Amino acid sequence: MRKVLPGSAFPLGVTVDDKGANFALFSDNATGVTLCLFDRFGVTEKERISLRECTNGVWHCYLPGVGRGQVYGWRVHGPWAPEAGHRFNPNKLLLDPYARQLVGDIRWNDTLYGYEIGAGDDADLVMDERDSAAYMPKARVVAGTPMVTTQHPHVSWAKTVIYEGHVRGLTMLHPLVPQTIRGTFSALGQPEFVDYLVRLGITTLELLPVQSFLQDRHLVDSGLSNYWGYNSLGFFAPEPRYLGDNGLESIGEAVDLLHQAGIEVILDVVYNHTCEGNHLGPTLSFKGIDNASYYRLLPDDSRYYDNLTGCGNALNTDHPRVLQMVLDSLRLWASVYGIDGFRFDLATTLGRRPNGFDPGHAFFNAILQDPLLGGLKLIAEPWDVGPGGYQLGSFPPGFSEWNGDYRDKVRGFWCGEEGLLPSFATRVAASQDIFAEGRRRPWSSVNFITAHDGFTLHDLVSYNHKHNEANGEDNRDGHDDNKSWNCGAEGETDDEAVNALRRRQKRNLLATLFLSQGVPMVLAGDECSNTQGGNNNAYCQDNEIGWVNWSDNDPELPRFVARLADLRKNHSALSRPEFLTGARNEMGQPDVVWFNNHGERMTEEDWGNPHSKCLTLRLAPVLESETPLLIMLNASHVAVRFQIPPGHPGDWEVVLATDTGFEDVRLADGAGFTMPARTVVLAEWREQSAVSFVPGGVLPTDAPDPIDK
Repeated sequence: MRKVLPGSAFPLGVTVDDKGANFALFSDNATGVTLCLFDRFGVTEKERISLRECTNGVWHCYLPGVGRGQVYGWRVHGPWAPEAGHRFNPNKLLLDPYARQLVGDIRWNDTLYGYEIGAGDDADLVMDERDSAAYMPKARVVAGTPMVTTQHPHVSWAKTVIYEGHVRGLTMLHPLVPQTIRGTFSALGQPEFVDYLVRLGITTLELLPVQSFLQDRHLVDSGLSNYWGYNSLGFFAPEPRYLGDNGLESIGEAVDLLHQAGIEVILDVVYNHTCEGNHLGPTLSFKGIDNASYYRLLPDDSRYYDNLTGCGNALNTDHPRVLQMVLDSLRLWASVYGIDGFRFDLATTLGRRPNGFDPGHAFFNAILQDPLLGGLKLIAEPWDVGPGGYQLGSFPPGFSEWNGDYRDKVRGFWCGEEGLLPSFATRVAASQDIFAEGRRRPWSSVNFITAHDGFTLHDLVSYNHKHNEANGEDNRDGHDDNKSWNCGAEGETDDEAVNALRRRQKRNLLATLFLSQGVPMVLAGDECSNTQGGNNNAYCQDNEIGWVNWSDNDPELPRFVARLADLRKNHSALSRPEFLTGARNEMGQPDVVWFNNHGERMTEEDWGNPHSKCLTLRLAPVLESETPLLIMLNASHVAVRFQIPPGHPGDWEVVLATDTGFEDVRLADGAGFTMPARTVVLAEWREQSAVSFVPGGVLPTDAPDPIDK
């Protein structure tokens, strides 16, 4: 008979030493817990051990002789009382919330549900007594030692350029990555891929969810799959599909190689809900371990979940053990795998109390006060689907936020919407009206034009309407209001005039993004005109629709993005540490002055003109070694006469423009010129200059090219 020792209630999960393993599982409402040990393949259940020790709601034991590689699962006993919020069912094998590695995939079967499917309207009230173990993934015991050797790069927020991508999507079609490792962490560490990011000017790689997630039953039945991964199964174990031959170590190896190149890695994490869905969802882990503790239940009817996320349930971060689990997970990814920061999906849910969102929630305070986590990059997606769910600007200092209003205003401005000039200018200036409270910095605003959710940049200028037919929902899914413009033809076209306009519009949007105050985030593939064929909700397209197609249909665009990143890196005026106010700096220059196209300071009448789509702003340098910058934008459909604002005797050297036909223009102080329609121009002041115009952002032949270094 196996020897079972009491063990310890801390830490949670499994901890191994040279003599055995300690198992600890939180379940405050359980009446009993059974540990199930399996063979190394997770197929045959070898042994069941009833835990006798429970300390402060944590069930625990120590098993001598058990070590790394052991496969296990849990069965938890307690009341089957859905009306009271309890869904204990010992017939269901449960995955450890602290599982570090998964063994096997889920095999969809009705036995995975705690209730009897097909038992009528009250089906979830009738307990199913069939064993689910044969269809469940299991957990494998692994060590908790760090897998990285490098230090966090700690790129300053002011110099940060984020690149949002998907582990599989980034490399499944990458021509320089060996096919045997495409779609894995190992591919992200390939020298060719890392070097590309460096040459592009990327400082921070933000990955869509890599924590283990569920393949939804309805998608599997339809021949599709959960591609994005916003359906968490476990918060400590990586998604098995992303692990190559080196297993867990491949994560640390990839992060090390990216760190060596000075690139940070941020994870998009989904702690707001789990894959177990609502009262009719499967029982895979949390629901069967302690439903009433892990989830937010309706206060007047605990049978049902408070669906703040639109995904069936919401994790209860008000509960100290649930909050502890989230923090333990974050610390593991930061300490073991070397992750440099986190983007919190539907972060409003994480800070909710019974009466609504609270920026002083323990969730935020605990992270900001943590000696490891508090020094990392922290980004909130500031919304959920609950009451008062849109909380842009409400998160505490120390968190940056995805600025969806920046996206909407910039898209609308370049699509020709009227009356947007004041709000557009405010968003370009880092949205002080939203983020200035609490002495927050301009980099509290993470600016983006496109993200994984929605059109790619190429599709944004190629489609007026979504085309999500491949998702199998009759094109009903996805956003309808995309603020997109197809430039005269829906979808791909051979019309060169339309294609030329699309190329310029892509440059206009990218230039606006990089020339704005705040933190720019680029969607992976936008720099090479990646298309999803008009699909603006590719969450279920783990195929060529969702993967980045590294095409060369606009070979100058990556060079243009690299040039933008290089300009941003070398001009501190584009990423100031303080919000723009118009106040004079130490050199006696206003940090910003706004002008109309006549070179005159903007008046209230100018700002209030709903038809105005032209703007000039002059930025003072932050450092004495730098010179002023002039940004001129013409979003109208016709050429407009612009006047260079007087006051800086000398010349303005054009260092970047988005219209390739705008050539050989000498921008003297106070001079006038005709700005082509839909164009952005960036000029740098020179005391004396033989101006050489740079068409389309392509560098002169005698200048260094960031993308070809």
